[in-house]
Amino acid sequence: MSFTLLSSPLQGFTDFRFRNAQHKYFGGIDTYYAPYIRLNGKMVIKSSYKRDLLPENNNTLTVIPQVITNDPDEFLFVAKYVQSLGYKELNWNLGCPYPMVTKSGMGSGLICNPAKIDEVLQKAHNESDILVSMKMRMGYENSEEILNSFPILDKYPLKNIAIHARIGKQLYKGGVDLDAFQKCIDVAKHQLYYNGDITNVAGFKAMQERFPSIDHFMIGRGLIADPFLPQMIKDNTTEYPEDRWQRFEAFHNEIYQQYDEALSGPTPIKMKMLGFWEYFSKSFDNPQKTYKQIKKAGNQKKYQLAVKEILSNEKKL
Repeated sequence: MSFTLLSSPLQGFTDFRFRNAQHKYFGGIDTYYAPYIRLNGKMVIKSSYKRDLLPENNNTLTVIPQVITNDPDEFLFVAKYVQSLGYKELNWNLGCPYPMVTKSGMGSGLICNPAKIDEVLQKAHNESDILVSMKMRMGYENSEEILNSFPILDKYPLKNIAIHARIGKQLYKGGVDLDAFQKCIDVAKHQLYYNGDITNVAGFKAMQERFPSIDHFMIGRGLIADPFLPQMIKDNTTEYPEDRWQRFEAFHNEIYQQYDEALSGPTPIKMKMLGFWEYFSKSFDNPQKTYKQIKKAGNQKKYQLAVKEILSNEKKL
């Protein structure tokens, strides 16, 4: 059965630098979702968002921009902006679980408010011709919330609804709720995409078997932890390529160099790479020891030595 693999956006991680390098060294992702644009009541697109969506920064990839908002005018403003860059689709984030977002009634904190969802979608469809897709959780407090929103969503010609099978207040803790996702399949009129906890080939196959009607799967944290994963899923193999660590090293060096140029000073690059290694280390032989080595590296020189040592140990195994 043919299927499509999508990269789920993660704020602070999956910008154009990561996307391009993942595509170049590993492949396997058909469509990348850019991390969300947030306006905070000001009708201004921040320069980091602009850079992330510039066509010249994404010319080898298929990318879909994303917005997070609960305001119809903001949605429309972003829709017109991304259309001016040549994008045909805008994904609306009703999935973000972080309290600073949900407390403002956005992300997964908006799913319990079908009237507000209706207001935004109505304006988007009446006043623009952009294709709208959704990225959602099951709800914030409970998984009934999404079911209550479907009658509103059914009114609009949405391209698809990608569902992360958790509720917002779980953040990323606890398991995914596959029974609740099945309930969504049973009642939704739109095409659904599955998202949540695809971290290895066996896990992907289990989802495929469990949900035979789903043919679009999103990989989020699993992609950062193991950038080889999408292509391994496509090739139906659990074997890594022989040049696994050489390829990872080239990928790492490319993103490191690009972030180092983009960020000013030693502290931001250290924090940025530490964030990545929290995920990367999960694919190493000894995740805790690997992460600890990176954390201990006090300056850039020590960091580069630590990476070299970690990778040379893996190559020997």
